[in-house]
Amino acid sequence: MMVGFGSWEFDPMDLENPFLDNEGSVHLWHGNEDGLVPVTLQRYIAGRLPWVHYHEVPDAGHLLPYADGMREAIFKTLLLGEK
Repeated sequence: MMVGFGSWEFDPMDLENPFLDNEGSVHLWHGNEDGLVPVTLQRYIAGRLPWVHYHEVPDAGHLLPYADGMREAIFKTLLLGEK
């Protein structure tokens, strides 16, 4: 709960691309029906940090890694570069 509602020592929007020569990226998957973390927050962050690849999953909630086929989709994206 501290992550979502506590005070941070930095502004996430001030983060710089940690990948030299843009050779890497961060992937963020988010269920559009997540009741704990607002989808608008993730959309905003991904829109402001170009090295973040945002994957919004329809009809998925906070436990989206446990949704049918999600683990496989995430692994294929990370390991094989599939979209």
